Formats: sequence, C-alpha cells, structure tokens
Amino acid sequence: MDSSSSSGPWAHIHLLGVIAQLGSFTLAAQRLKLSKAAVSQQVAELERVVGFQLIQRTTRSMRLTEAGQRLVDETAASFAHIARSVASVRDMAGEARGVVRLTAPVALGRQAVAPALETFARDYPQVRVELSLADGIANLVREGFDLAVRHTSHPPDNHVAWKLCASRTLLVGTAGYLRRHGAPRHPSELVNHPCLTYLREGVAAWQFERTGAAAAGEPERVSVAIAGPLSANNSEILRDAVLAGIGLAQLPDFSAAAELRAGRLREVLAGWRPVGFFGDSIYAVRPWSPTTPRAVQLLVERLRSAMADGFPVDRREVSGVVVKRQPPE
Repeated sequence: MDSSSSSGPWAHIHLLGVIAQLGSFTLAAQRLKLSKAAVSQQVAELERVVGFQLIQRTTRSMRLTEAGQRLVDETAASFAHIARSVASVRDMAGEARGVVRLTAPVALGRQAVAPALETFARDYPQVRVELSLADGIANLVREGFDLAVRHTSHPPDNHVAWKLCASRTLLVGTAGYLRRHGAPRHPSELVNHPCLTYLREGVAAWQFERTGAAAAGEPERVSVAIAGPLSANNSEILRDAVLAGIGLAQLPDFSAAAELRAGRLREVLAGWRPVGFFGDSIYAVRPWSPTTPRAVQLLVERLRSAMADGFPVDRREVSGVVVKRQPPE
C-alpha cells in the first residue's frame, strides 16, 4: 500500500481496529475472512505508511503501542458511522438483513436473551446475530457492538435506550436452610447468617428498604454488613450455592424466578426490599444515531416481547398473555 494510493489506508486501519477489539491476529483473520499472513502483511504496510510501530507482538501476547491505540481510538467513531450508513442504505430494500453484534451480561444473556434469539433466527434468516456474553460494561462504539442488553437503573444518557421490563432484587434461601438456621425477621439479623455475595470492590454491605403498610411516610432504610463463605461475579453461581444450602443471597429476579416458582427457593424478608445493588430495569441500548437499522429495531422488539411480563416469581404472576407493544422508533 502506498500512502498516495487512491484507496487510502482505510481498510488497513479498519483491520487494526478489529485486531484491537479481538486482541488476536487469528481472530481478526477469521472475522474478516483473511489469512493470518495477509493480516500481518497489512499491518506491516500500515506501519510503513504512518512511520510508527502500531502493534507489539511476542510469542504469547500482543498489544497496541501508544500510536496504534491512538489511531484506533480516533477512527472508531468514523468506522461506526460508516457501518450505520451502510445498514441504513440496506434498509431501503425493505427486508431485514446483515449482522447485529449484541452484548449482554452472562446470566441475563443465558436465561432471557438467548431463548429470544432462537425464534428470531427462524423468523429473520437474513439477519445474523453475534451474541457476546460478558459481565463487564463494553464500550459499544470502540468494540463495534450494535446493541447491548443492560441490567441497570440508569441507562447512559448518550445512548438510545429502550426499556424491556422492570427487574427486582430478591433475598432468597432454601426451605431446608431456613429450618436449620431460622428465618431472619429483620435485616439486622443477617449478621448471624452466612451471606453469599456478588463480587464487588469495597465493604460487603446490603441495604434494605421497608415495604408495604409499615413503610408509610419516609421508608425505613437499613444497611447491614454481611459476610459469608462465597463471593462470585455471577448470579447463577450464587443461586446454585443457595440451592446447595450454603447460605442466603441477593439475586436478580431473572436468576431466581424459576426456582422460586418451583418452590426450590423461598423469599426471605419479604417485607423488606433490597436496594442499591442490582438495577431495577432491563434495557436495550445502542450508541446514538439519527436512525436505527431495521434489523436492530426488529431485534429490540423481539427482546421486548420476550420480556414483556418480566420475571414472575410466583405461579399466580405467570399470565401467559402476550403484551402487544409499539415497535421502537
């Protein structure tokens, strides 16, 4: 590639961005349907044009140099804009098609998102969804995602957000555990119980707010320092530990609902609402743009329909009624 070439270095810079996103020459080659040799050659050509080494490689790892990271950061938004423009033109044909890159938290993705994708794939065979499950918050523009499903109370202001459903946090244990250790009647009694916690930095403390008639006026809030034998950054692991009778845990409703309906878990301290830990809603979010590709619109609508009833924790709450909603703008 010559710096004066009419085609410019744009394809090579895009390749560099894909390598940065995936952290691997091999995965970038697979994504772009190139050979590893072609990927290495294009990187070398780009380095000759810009006059800087862009990637440092060893036999075990690779990382972008300062110059390489700067080039990726300063061009990511432009490539994302190009992708949206191409999708917008494709939508003029009417039929949804193309690739939608979707990210979601692991537990929520497995339990609520993946099942919706099965019917979506049958209904829209020209759309390919690439689902990435990770509990970290992805930079959607930099990492090339079209859509994210987030469990949060506050979706980012600089993104388009569609609320899919409400969510709540539940303190749960098994009937066997509660028979052996007794059921706490007030949050302060949790100091006497092994509490299984979601792994986060800082002091382990749970906050509760009184609900129901007893909460008339300003609701009573209680913060309790807790401790226990297990912490994990996945609610499914905590749920399974609770089912094994190890202790009590705060779980998001999507991880606890099926076990509560089946009677394998019991809600604890039902008169108190856990607050300030997990989000209170499920959202679909995407970077702001004037238009939303048709494939993304259809996927959001499918997710919103699949989660329309939220995550009922009582058999009586399972309506079986499909709630019709307006498609996203």
